[in-house]
Amino acid sequence: MASIFTRIINREIPAHIVAEDEKHIAFLDINPLVMGHTLVVPKKEVDYIFDLDDQTLTGLNIFAKKVALAIGKAIPCNRVAVSVIGLEVPHTHIHLIPMNSMGDVNFSRPKLTPSKEGLAETAEKIRKQF
Repeated sequence: MASIFTRIINREIPAHIVAEDEKHIAFLDINPLVMGHTLVVPKKEVDYIFDLDDQTLTGLNIFAKKVALAIGKAIPCNRVAVSVIGLEVPHTHIHLIPMNSMGDVNFSRPKLTPSKEGLAETAEKIRKQF
């Protein structure tokens, strides 16, 4: 069965996409730690990041860098944190999180529940930075 990320890639379920190319996609986390929290995903469905072939892993990181730079321009923050964690979706993904303090990247704290309009507005701010 396809992962939820593959279903987003295939446009079977909606997402607030901020960037995409032929091999990668980036979209907002719908329950972010902070606004602008973005997931960067290879279109090739592979569960564990270190099971990716070298070319795919390299391409994913270069794509993530471009997205992180756009997030940093769009969302006021000191840095954009990078995290590869999680077991809940069996599809490699990188979290890019605008941060002003270490608490902004604490995955054990309650997540935000932004409105669809808030997510759409944030996605548009990031897209405009490309």
